Amino acid sequence: MSLKIAMIGAGSVGFTRRLMMDLLTVPEFADTHFALMDISARNLGMVAQLCERDIKANGLPATISSTLDRRETLAEADYVICMIRQGGLEAFQLDIDIPLKYGVDQCVGDTICAGGIMYGQRTIPALLDICRDIRAVAKPGALFLNYSNPMAMNTWACNKYGGVQTVGLCHGVQHGHGQIAECIELWARREGLIGSDERVARDDVDIICAGINHQTWYVKVQWRGLDMTPRLLDLFEAHPAFRDEEKVRIDVLRRFGYYSTESNGHLSEYVPWYRKRPEEIGDWISLNRWIHGETGGYLRVCTEGRNWFETDFPNWLEEEPPRISAEGRSHEHGSYIIEGLETGRVYRGHFNVPNRGYIRNLPDGCVVEIPGYVDKNGVNMPVVGDLPLACAATCAASVRVQELAMEAAVRGDVTLLKQAMLHDPLVGAVCNPEEVWQMTDELLVAQAEWLPNYAAAEIAAARERLAEHERQGTRVALRETAGAARLNTRSVAELAADKLAQETARTSDKG
Repeated sequence: MSLKIAMIGAGSVGFTRRLMMDLLTVPEFADTHFALMDISARNLGMVAQLCERDIKANGLPATISSTLDRRETLAEADYVICMIRQGGLEAFQLDIDIPLKYGVDQCVGDTICAGGIMYGQRTIPALLDICRDIRAVAKPGALFLNYSNPMAMNTWACNKYGGVQTVGLCHGVQHGHGQIAECIELWARREGLIGSDERVARDDVDIICAGINHQTWYVKVQWRGLDMTPRLLDLFEAHPAFRDEEKVRIDVLRRFGYYSTESNGHLSEYVPWYRKRPEEIGDWISLNRWIHGETGGYLRVCTEGRNWFETDFPNWLEEEPPRISAEGRSHEHGSYIIEGLETGRVYRGHFNVPNRGYIRNLPDGCVVEIPGYVDKNGVNMPVVGDLPLACAATCAASVRVQELAMEAAVRGDVTLLKQAMLHDPLVGAVCNPEEVWQMTDELLVAQAEWLPNYAAAEIAAARERLAEHERQGTRVALRETAGAARLNTRSVAELAADKLAQETARTSDKG
């Protein structure tokens, strides 16, 4: 079967090559045409060269085209995969640095909190434009697979306002699942349930995970018929690395009874408890890797990754091309969904879809992340039922922030945007209402070039409000801080001397 798969934002080297190689492990997809599109000719050109080299080296009949023309890319596409970072690293920097002046210390800033809310304001209009083009020129019923954050807001907007079936995809469930398997392995070995050389793989542990993206909960964990959920706290506290690296997740596990999918750094900024006092942030994070809570950690590694890729690109071309094989296929859901739909092979994964009674104690219409099955009949989502009450309460708070922010982006409504900021758990724990209002005005003015959804008059009014506060001496007090736990962005020379840093740079999103 010959498919055309459009990849929007294909200048993201990590996702583009990985997803392409995953798809090419499926024998039926060997002659797929990959249509790559990005707004950066330079980034797109580098990625296209690597993809063409990989295909040629593996002797496959697949083909590549690349263009800056989105409609050309989408024309007659069977599937559309999106991985854009609207505003790039320049806007991302503003998402982190401006809130810091108001006391909002983020590790990632791509889901909710101040950074995630602004990311949604930039990304949702772009995705709705993509949806319009999909409806106009792609094949009827083309499925939109979205990897771009903020996942829940984006997927919500596309399904509600874009007129295109959109499924949001993330790898958080798989990563946490791997951690749980590792903890069970150590415990089972201590208990004499497995031999010293036996392993517990992720596939050996049955899970049900449910919630919202980046706040999904392992509500059922079984191994060899044993209910492992009540044991997870002891298992994680006994793990030699996780007990230091995942303090936020372990503390939430202790108080809720359920483990969360997302990393320590991610989870710490979705709730109001762990990052509201700068002097306490260090108690909850680890600086051995950015994902464990470093201030602006994801921005740093994305910046290092982009600088490293652009500098080291000639060496990438000279490297031995990777062998495309089933053994090397990643756990990203995208290729398995397409395989299931096209071949009928059943795939079970966790997908982000609009809630249609799947989780009863979260609002209908919001985007939930739950188990699903894919085959020739489509993407099929079962009813999960109720989340545990504490998990539901935390998710519900985030859902209402997502809804306010999503509607603000669609309507270009400054009041809704400020109300989203006001109700955000961490922003609300740190800022009073006037600080929220001024911070949002400053973010709007700084990011105006990426906000076509907001009228020029609205941006001008925000600029005038900030100027009036300066004139009247009523501007709120700002903090002079780089953050409670910020590390310096390493130069290319420093990366060249650090093999581990190079590996992180290679695997991080390149913006």
